[in-house]
Amino acid sequence: MADQTVQTSGNKENQVQASQFLRMGRPAGGGAARFRGPAEKPKNFKETLKRLWAYFGRERNLLAMILIFILIDSIITLCIPFFIGRAIDVMSLGSKVNFNLLEIMILVLAGAYIADAVLTFLQGWLMAGVSQRIVKNLRSHLFQKLQKLPIAFFDSRTHGELMSRLSNDIDNVSNTISQSTTQLMSGVIVLIGTFIMMIILSPVLTIASLATVPLVFLLTRTIARRTSVLFKNNQVELGRLNGHIEETISGIEVVKAFNHEEKAIKEFEEVNKSLLQVGLKAQIWTGFLMPLMNVINNFGFAMVAVVGGVLAIKSMITVGIIASFLTYSRQFVQPLNNLANIFNVLQSGVAGAERVFEIIDEKEEPQDTENAVALENPKGHVVFENVSFGYRADVPILKNIRFESKPGTSTALVGPTGAGKTTIVNLLTRFYDVTEGRILIDGVDIREFTRDSLRRSFGFVLQDTYLFSGTIKENIKYGNPDATDDEVEEAARMAHADVFINRMPNRYDTVLSENGGNLSQGQRQLLAIARVFLAKPALLILDEATSSIDTRTELHIQDALLSIMKNRTSFIIAHRLNTIRDADTIMVIDDGEIIEKGSHEDLMKLQGRYYQMFDNQFKNVEGTLE
Repeated sequence: MADQTVQTSGNKENQVQASQFLRMGRPAGGGAARFRGPAEKPKNFKETLKRLWAYFGRERNLLAMILIFILIDSIITLCIPFFIGRAIDVMSLGSKVNFNLLEIMILVLAGAYIADAVLTFLQGWLMAGVSQRIVKNLRSHLFQKLQKLPIAFFDSRTHGELMSRLSNDIDNVSNTISQSTTQLMSGVIVLIGTFIMMIILSPVLTIASLATVPLVFLLTRTIARRTSVLFKNNQVELGRLNGHIEETISGIEVVKAFNHEEKAIKEFEEVNKSLLQVGLKAQIWTGFLMPLMNVINNFGFAMVAVVGGVLAIKSMITVGIIASFLTYSRQFVQPLNNLANIFNVLQSGVAGAERVFEIIDEKEEPQDTENAVALENPKGHVVFENVSFGYRADVPILKNIRFESKPGTSTALVGPTGAGKTTIVNLLTRFYDVTEGRILIDGVDIREFTRDSLRRSFGFVLQDTYLFSGTIKENIKYGNPDATDDEVEEAARMAHADVFINRMPNRYDTVLSENGGNLSQGQRQLLAIARVFLAKPALLILDEATSSIDTRTELHIQDALLSIMKNRTSFIIAHRLNTIRDADTIMVIDDGEIIEKGSHEDLMKLQGRYYQMFDNQFKNVEGTLE
C-alpha cells in the first residue's frame, strides 16, 4: 500500500492523518509532494553491480551452464573464419582445386553455422528465465521493503514516483541482465580467442588492426561518462511524470470540479517536456556511439587491407589468410562494439538498480524490543503520561499530554484543524513513537508490545476510507480473512450496508472498481464500518466516521456504532459536536495541549472553548434551517 502525501502550510497534523490512512489502505495521491531535482551520477557503479550479483543466488548453476554453451559457441565462431580462409586457399589453386576438401570445408561451415544458431537460441532461452526470476526476487524484495518502511517515508514521496521504481527501474534492471550478461561473457571470450587467432595468422596484421583500439576506448569512455548522468536523470523525470499522471487521474473529479483541466495539461506538458529533453539527450549521445564506431572500424579494415595487400604481393601471406584475418578483424571489433553498447545498457540498468537500492536501504520501522510481548485480550485501559511529540525537535506538536481512558469508555477529541487530535491517535497505534513521556495500555508501555499485536487490537473507521479492487465480500473480510459468509452478512447488517448490497447485481460478489469508484462515498463508508464490525477489535478509533453519510443513515449508524462501542475503549475524533454528546469524556485540544476536559454537561456549564464551539455550530444549524 502506498501513502497519500498531503501538502501542509505549517499544519503537520494533516500530513500525519494522511499517513494514518496508509495503514488503513488509503491510496496515495501524492498531489502535493515536491518533485526532486536532477539526479547525480551513480554513486558507486561497482558496488551496485556487486549487489545485483547477490540476487543471482540459485541461478548461478544455470549461469555456469550458459557459460559452457557460450564457450562452445565461441570456439565454433572462432573456427569459422579459419575454415573460410582454407576454402579460399583451396579455390585459389586454379586447376589443382581439391574439390573433396572444398566439400568438406563447406559442410563443416554449414554445421558450424547451424550449431551457432542452436547454441545462441539456448543461451537466450535460459538467460530469459534467469533474468525474469532475478527481477521477480528484486521486485518482491522492494515491495516487501515498502511494507516495512515508516509512515514518515511516504510523507515525502508521491505514489507515482514509487510506482516508477517498482516498474520502470525494475524493467531497466531486467533488460540489463537479459541483454548484457550473455553478451558480456561471449564478448570477452571471443575477444581473447580472436586476438590469439590473429596473432597466429599474422602478427604484423594484428598490430595494424589494433591501431584503432585506443580510439574505441576513448570514444566509449567519453560517451559513457555523459550518458551515465543522463540515464539517471531520465529515470527521475519518468518518476515525476508517473507521479503527475497518477495524482491527476486519482483526483480527476476535483480537477474537473475546479476547472483545472487546462492547468493539469500545462503541468503535464512541462514535466513531459523535461522528460523529452533528458531522454533526447541520452538517446543522442548513445546514438553517437555506433556511427563513430563504424567509422573507426572501417578505418581499421582499410589499414588491414593495405598492409595485407603489401604482404600478399611479397608472398608473405596468402589470400586466404587475408580473408580470414579480415573476418577475425571484424570479429575482434564486434565484441568491442558490443562491450561499448553493453556499457551504455549497464549505465541505464545501474541507474535503475541504484534507485531501487535507495529504497531498500531506507531505514525501516524500529524493530520490536527483544523482550516485546504480544498484546492479548486487552482490557483497553489507556493512559497518556506527560506525552510530548514533534516531527522536528524544534517544532513540538503535542505538549505534555496527560489523560486516562478507562476500559469500555469513550473519549472524544475535538478542536481546530491541526490541533493535534490525529497525532494523539497515531501515537497510540505507534505509527510514530513519542518524543517524551509514555503511553500505557493496561499498565504496560505500548513500546513493550509487538507492533502487529498492538495494531490488531484497534479498529479504525476513517472519514475517507479505502476499498480495494475485488468483491464486496473480500473488502469486508479484509479485517478478518477467516470469517464465514454468514459472519460477513451479519457485519453488513449491523452496519446497515446490507440494504444497498442486496440491490447490487451480484450482491456480496459484486466486483468493485479501484477504491470503490462504482459506489457512493456513503456506501464506501458503510462497508468500512462493516469491516470493523467483522474484525471485532478491542479498541476503536472513529475519525469523523459518519461525516460522509446522509442524516437518515447517520441515525442508524449512530446506533450501530454505539453497539460496537459497548464495552470497548473508543477514541472519537469529531468536528460535528452533536455526534459526541454522549461520550464519557470530551477533550478540547488546541495547539498541542488539552485545554478542557470533561463530559458534555460539564463543559457546557464551564462555558469555555467547548461551549463556544457548540454554540457556534448550533447557531449555524439554526441559521441554515431558517
